[in-house]
Amino acid sequence: MKCCSVSLCVIVLGLVGVSVATPTPAAAADKPTRPNVIFILADDMGYSDLGCYGGEIATPNLDQLAAEGLKFTQFYNTARCWPTRAALMTGYYAQQVHRDGLPALGGGGGGTRQKWARLLPDYLKPHGYRNYHSGKWHIDGKILPTGFDRSLDLRNQGNYFSAKGNAIDDVPVKPAADESGYYATIAVADHAISCLQEHAEKYADRPFFHYVAFISPHFPLHALPEDIARYRDKYLAGWDVMRAQRFARQQELKLLNTTLSKLEPDIGPPYNFPEALKKLGPGEVNRPFPWDDLTQEQREFQATKMAIHAAMVDRMDREIGRIITQLKAMGTYDNTLIFFASDNGASAEIMVRDGGHDPSAPPGSAATYLCLGPGFSSACNTPFRRHKTWVHEGGISTPLIVHWPAGIHAHGQQRTTPAHMVDIIPTILDVLEIEKPTQWEGEPIPPAPGLSLAPAFEQDVVVKRDYLWWLHEGNRAIRAGDWKLVAARGDPWELYDLRTDRAEANNLAAQQPDKVQELEQLWNHQLEETVRLAEKTAPRRTPGSGDKKKKAAK
Repeated sequence: MKCCSVSLCVIVLGLVGVSVATPTPAAAADKPTRPNVIFILADDMGYSDLGCYGGEIATPNLDQLAAEGLKFTQFYNTARCWPTRAALMTGYYAQQVHRDGLPALGGGGGGTRQKWARLLPDYLKPHGYRNYHSGKWHIDGKILPTGFDRSLDLRNQGNYFSAKGNAIDDVPVKPAADESGYYATIAVADHAISCLQEHAEKYADRPFFHYVAFISPHFPLHALPEDIARYRDKYLAGWDVMRAQRFARQQELKLLNTTLSKLEPDIGPPYNFPEALKKLGPGEVNRPFPWDDLTQEQREFQATKMAIHAAMVDRMDREIGRIITQLKAMGTYDNTLIFFASDNGASAEIMVRDGGHDPSAPPGSAATYLCLGPGFSSACNTPFRRHKTWVHEGGISTPLIVHWPAGIHAHGQQRTTPAHMVDIIPTILDVLEIEKPTQWEGEPIPPAPGLSLAPAFEQDVVVKRDYLWWLHEGNRAIRAGDWKLVAARGDPWELYDLRTDRAEANNLAAQQPDKVQELEQLWNHQLEETVRLAEKTAPRRTPGSGDKKKKAAK
């Protein structure tokens, strides 16, 4: 179903920070016949961190996009950064393309995609698209060979204040010895704007796809001092109050039909680093205990971390605003379809690595290494349970904003259809009226699980599918209709009716054993099909071998 005209542009939002170009008369007069596409991806951002999803952080640019476009309330990622990026850019579940682990087969952050597992630019380039990448990559292989024409690869994810380790067009960057004035979020926006400026000057007659992938607000919590100052002392009331306030705003927005999940004080970070707790000092807390049970030192330390997290989200929104300004200057804003999402839920992780942590340095500066932790992560994921890496709703739920003035006539509305990152490629190809090839270099391309969301652009319809499926580090889930079967690693299945219980508070497994069995069979069927596909190209594994433990920071 084609509900959108061909004169539209698709844009996925990311952060940018360069001076804005004024289009030449030729650029303004000679526009591409097909829309542009930009996808913007945040990293470790919680479901409720944006103002338009109930948060108190200042995000006016994203809020405006939502007010002029659509908000999807039941959109999902994969619970982790690299599987989400694989799903987004290939249209397959990450396990199908060796980018997340499977029992006995391995796979994951170090897995290599099959030759047929092409990225979106490969499908767009034959139709005249220029393709740009700005920010985090975390997909296997170099970037330009996948069809991108320009790239900033933000490989230094342990220090927001240095370009050391990054790459431009797959060539390592060599920053000056006295490097100063660098901040990663601004650098991503600067590069994105530079690509857009060049496009306006040299390729205005061609459409473009731009993938903008911020690392914000992923740890370490690093932010500019002036950004932190806007939120200093804002969170001293604690995560209990913050959750209640965000949930109240979500109810006012009629965002969700659910209760507020309860804090789980027995659930801490997904990985245990006791030495990190010693380095971080007595202010650190690795459980979401009631705020009133914390010491004054702990409250101040935790509130400061949340202030830095908020500053990072705030800065990302400001940089997105600069990208929007550039699009308007180019005359392409109305003809652009913009997507914004996060790669997983907020993170409960606590660790110290890269440059280490200096407790005497100003919090949020390059010498510090702070992580949000499970208390405020729970608040950022309001109203859901759990965090990044878990496949309960808190780990896999993300905002999805879709903005397209020339093609979406429904403004400021919400869409309730369950959807997933694997749906982005079919949606874009549907809108652009591009047929995906059936073969690559003589090899058949297997069917992909995603569906086009274009039918939901004009009205709130449910995109019909059999189910959505998750597996990550032993955490597993399946959603069929409004039923969700989910289990943390080593735990028994839990069953929830998501029509009224997105908070996953009322486990119906004991009352509905037949539904549990039905969904478990579906989950196993998808696992078997995925293993069957992946084992054709999986590397040989010796008995007893296994993937090395992935580093827990990605």
